[in-house]
Amino acid sequence: MRARTLVLAVTVAACAVLSGCTDEGADRAGAPAPGPTVTSTAAPPDAAALAERYRKAGGDADVYGIEQVPGPDGSSPLFVVHTHNPDADHARFTRQATSITAYLTLREGVTLPHGYRMDVFGPDGGLLHRWDATF
Repeated sequence: MRARTLVLAVTVAACAVLSGCTDEGADRAGAPAPGPTVTSTAAPPDAAALAERYRKAGGDADVYGIEQVPGPDGSSPLFVVHTHNPDADHARFTRQATSITAYLTLREGVTLPHGYRMDVFGPDGGLLHRWDATF
């Protein structure tokens, strides 16, 4: 079962990279409307606790909040990530997104049958990345 979950996490991450997913906002037909481009610099308590578990499992040390917001159809969640790192480098974000989704599926039991969306906010609360990996 663990190997199957890992394959799912890698497949979702690969799909995000290969299927035309974007960090530029919703530019695909039928994609959800873009969300806020600024958020609070403080992560909610549940998001901070999830990020702490993620970091303890070897995740990105700069991530201090991970919120899971159910999608409009209930199957494609939005992950709101708070990070101390202001770097908007796309390659770094791709590694971070893969790490977070692998952790959530393998350790937290999150299922992503239709993909996910991810917004990453930097230390000033500004949007660094908007990623749509739904299918």
